[in-house]
Amino acid sequence: MRVLSSKKEFIIEEDREFDSAHASTLVQLKNKTVISAWFGGSWEKGADVAIWVAKRKNEIWSKPKKVVDTRAIAMWNPVLFQKEDDTIVLYYKVGAQIQHWTTWLIESRDEGETWSIPRELVPGDTIGGRGPVKNKPIRLANGTILAPASLEGEIWDSFVDISHDDGETWEMSTMVPLRRASYDKQAIDMPYEKHRCFGKGIIQPTLWQDSQGEVHMLLRSTSSKVFRSDSSDGGYSWNLAYATELPNNNSGIDVVKLPSGTLVLAYNPTENLPNYYKGARTPLILSYSKDNGETWKELITLEDAPGGYAYPAIICNDEELLVTYTWKRERIVFWSIPYEEKDET
Repeated sequence: MRVLSSKKEFIIEEDREFDSAHASTLVQLKNKTVISAWFGGSWEKGADVAIWVAKRKNEIWSKPKKVVDTRAIAMWNPVLFQKEDDTIVLYYKVGAQIQHWTTWLIESRDEGETWSIPRELVPGDTIGGRGPVKNKPIRLANGTILAPASLEGEIWDSFVDISHDDGETWEMSTMVPLRRASYDKQAIDMPYEKHRCFGKGIIQPTLWQDSQGEVHMLLRSTSSKVFRSDSSDGGYSWNLAYATELPNNNSGIDVVKLPSGTLVLAYNPTENLPNYYKGARTPLILSYSKDNGETWKELITLEDAPGGYAYPAIICNDEELLVTYTWKRERIVFWSIPYEEKDET
């Protein structure tokens, strides 16, 4: 696989209406229009943080528009998804503290021009946020939607929310099993064991379904590696999560499966060191796998200068990869990357 060309754009320029932008998401419509959303305000957790949207049509980005704002309560992590009838759904989190999040959504039936009145995804949710937490849901071959979900309290846990009626109702999978170990000198000196996770745990899964119908997830972790879990029953239950060889700096990742079955992963290939909460959020790269995520090769470096480049979102069509991410917690970057796949010997 190789990149044919690439184009980097800032969705938000210096004259933006907010100081900080983070946690972008994107979807591409049938007419090639791209819609992106993120949360923006004074800073993460700020009471003034709202959800913003911009559209890219004919290679020009519209001025960002605030589409939902809950006065005096922080908003987080929008996720875009398109239903079978082309309705665009925008999920997002609401809450001053992550462990008390609730998940809400708005919908658009006119390509993002107007949006519905907000409603709660799972009325009465008290566990800390149902539905997608950062990355896009996927639709399985049988039509079922899986939304990658996680919880952040004293420990971090991940699961999948499952819908058989195009997102109208949801049921939770089991939690992804995880063998935890605390950060301490004794733990650091332990021999490597792929099923051991140091620190709080795993969050923000990203999903794909393979050609055999099995479902897989990669996960952000506090253990210096991207973790993985697999499901043979459509996402209802998961095997014991295990560390991959991919480094992780305790920052967001996202994967997309191309029409050919090749996987492309957006991530920071940097480890967070024991006893540190986060590793550096540079560089930011794309890597690809042709063996269902067993091995990976670097495809392109998106950022390698000092700074923070994080929380990528990636989608694709038959011809190009489309990526957004946070740029220094100030702006959102968009890449369009035409690609070509060749047989590899």
